[in-house]
Amino acid sequence: MNEKVYQTLEYNKIIDKLEAHAFSQEAKKRCRQLTPMTDLTMINEAQTYTQDAFTRLIKNGSVSLSGITDVNASLQRLRIGASLSTIELLRICSLLETARRMKNYAKGKDAQAPRDSLDAMFTALEPLNTLQDEIRRCIVSEDEIADDASVKLRGIRKRIHGMNDRVHAQLNKLMAQESTRNYLQDAVVTMRGDRYCLPVKAEYKSLVPGMVHDQSSTGSTVFIEPLSVVNLNNELKSLLIEEQEEIEAILTELSNMTAEHAVTLESDYRVLVELDFIFAKAALARDYNGVAPIFNTQGKINIRKGRHPLLDAKKVVPIDIRLGEEFDLLIVTGPNTGGKTVSLKTVGLLTLMGQAGLHIPANDRSELAIFEEVFADIGDEQSIEQSLSTFSSHMKNIINILEHVNDRCLVLFDELCAGTDPTEGAALAIAILDSLHKQGVRTMATTHYSEIKVYALTADGVENACCEFDVETLSPTYRLLIGIPGKSNAFAISTKLGLPTYLVDDAKSRITTGQQNFEDLIADLEASRVTIEKERQEIEQYKAKNKNLNKMLAQKQERMDANREKLLRQANEEAAAILQEAKNFADETIRNFQKYGSTAPSMKDMERDRAAIREEIGKKQKNAADKKKENKQKNMQVPKKLRVGDQVKVLSMNLTGTVHTLPDTKGNLFVQMGILRSQVNIQDLVLIDENADVKTAKKRYEKTSSGSIKMSKSATVSTEVMLIGLTVDEAIAKLDKYLDDALLAHMPSVRVVHGKGTGALRNAVHNHLKRLSYVDSFHLGEFGEGDAGVTIVDFK
Repeated sequence: MNEKVYQTLEYNKIIDKLEAHAFSQEAKKRCRQLTPMTDLTMINEAQTYTQDAFTRLIKNGSVSLSGITDVNASLQRLRIGASLSTIELLRICSLLETARRMKNYAKGKDAQAPRDSLDAMFTALEPLNTLQDEIRRCIVSEDEIADDASVKLRGIRKRIHGMNDRVHAQLNKLMAQESTRNYLQDAVVTMRGDRYCLPVKAEYKSLVPGMVHDQSSTGSTVFIEPLSVVNLNNELKSLLIEEQEEIEAILTELSNMTAEHAVTLESDYRVLVELDFIFAKAALARDYNGVAPIFNTQGKINIRKGRHPLLDAKKVVPIDIRLGEEFDLLIVTGPNTGGKTVSLKTVGLLTLMGQAGLHIPANDRSELAIFEEVFADIGDEQSIEQSLSTFSSHMKNIINILEHVNDRCLVLFDELCAGTDPTEGAALAIAILDSLHKQGVRTMATTHYSEIKVYALTADGVENACCEFDVETLSPTYRLLIGIPGKSNAFAISTKLGLPTYLVDDAKSRITTGQQNFEDLIADLEASRVTIEKERQEIEQYKAKNKNLNKMLAQKQERMDANREKLLRQANEEAAAILQEAKNFADETIRNFQKYGSTAPSMKDMERDRAAIREEIGKKQKNAADKKKENKQKNMQVPKKLRVGDQVKVLSMNLTGTVHTLPDTKGNLFVQMGILRSQVNIQDLVLIDENADVKTAKKRYEKTSSGSIKMSKSATVSTEVMLIGLTVDEAIAKLDKYLDDALLAHMPSVRVVHGKGTGALRNAVHNHLKRLSYVDSFHLGEFGEGDAGVTIVDFK
């Protein structure tokens, strides 16, 4: 693609943001070189990588790849037999630590989740833990090798420490002598060229036997190594050489170990750079809640709630844009600062981002076409150096576009043919647009020319659009409305700002009748659109309400059918048990009578058997009476929530009374029963005259429309609540009320729609849900249900 469009549509700023998310220099370079692709397979593969990394970021959190450094030069040196320095070995160790960290990060994926495109990369990583641990054990820092790197090194350093102590002891002994102390500039031990020396005054240097190693810049001090420590310093020097040789041997051994894994290290570096690049794209998508668009090769664009990624996410207004299906030329009109240019740039920039493998800030199921070229003529092209006016510069750019355009290109014009005579400019603009339209080029243009609006109304495959403007507040709403031409609203804005009415009336009288009629037609269309939009929203609300009611009715019917089957099954089982028990008892009785008939029965035994029969019959009758009483008490409803003044019955006393106090933590309360005031437990109470209370309450609520709504709340509560467009405070208040209604309606779970946006509303909803005792759990919606824009809440 032409690189000029990257600057025009600010694609380079997106790349700057992407580069900031990469850790390694090679990944940053990959980001800077990222350009839109035209092969559908390659685009889908890049989008899949980004989507899989984005999913991992959402589920497992962020991961740091900060330890990736280019080790190819070091590996090349190993191939020719060279030894690596401590810095090079530490860089290799850092690379392996990053590989280990990414390997552990991959383990955080749900074992039940299907494999994704990144699994192969994570599997290919080899952390080489043995080599990594050995380097860390031997090398403390870039300038220090650990004492435990080898037994020999530890022994050498132990001898060096002892020799240092001997040298210092000898020098301290010399400084303690009064004769020597008088010759010293300072009573300190210094080092010159790895040799311990004493600072001697220049005039006394002949009186201190030893070797002179240095002198001060003024010449007043000479640094002498006393003869008594020369041999000690020589031995120390030898030990230091031995130490350095042992360090070289350790580095050589570590280098040989590293060389054995050179191929694996090259592979780790390559895979980590690729993962760094992919996760940078995913992190960018997370910043603006991006989604993977659906691509086609038919030139169809359908952006759903698209947002310009460089605008403030809290303020930008999402727009819906279609192009390439019913029409391939879209004319956008409306007042200045209304959002026309932003809409234009949003289409172009999202197209470039999508073809580069980046997610776009839009809603799910947004579609983009694959274009070989994207051309844009936007902004002030005036050039003083080339003696070109604004119109000339734009026209030069337009000519270049017309020379290279074909039906596989996207063309964007901002204020086409402006800056010249309006009549000629409009005619020229229509000719250019009509030429592109006949070639089948997907084109989007902004304009103020009424002639182009008329052209869009009369030509097939051409559609008008406008950026909505609120005349009452003199501010744009930034909503893009397809199918309606826009107005400049110059007269309304001028009047609102205070321009005298006689001037506005005079201006209106100077436009032709045809122009006036056209503007009036546009105004009528706008009014009709607003009315239709309101009616459509009301219809959608009614549809949603009816759908919820039908769903609740179906669920209620299912519960009733299940309960009926359960009751019938239990009744059959109980009946069978009763019949079996009766049969057994009858058989036993018959056997007894047969026994008494064949022998001389004892009256005492017969009386005992009759008593047993009477006792069994009495027990069954008592159980039936108790069950009837229990059912009656259940119908009277043991109260769960009492209010002072409620009529209740105290079962243990068989008296009715009035609730005098509310229950305490143990459920005890006082009930006034005539002149008797007694403390009872709530389990010993049942509400009485409940139906009368309900009828009274119903009459009270039916006096107002709000009352009738409250009475039917529990029967018509929706399975989801919409919070999009509300502030955090408004959303939390609405959520609280909705959850109360849903809980009263005995709904097992509900769906809270908060949208993606900046994530602030989602975080506020989640924090609030954590504090609710009746909420069992909550989680984000699955893929296809709204993803991070929806939270599913389960009640206890």
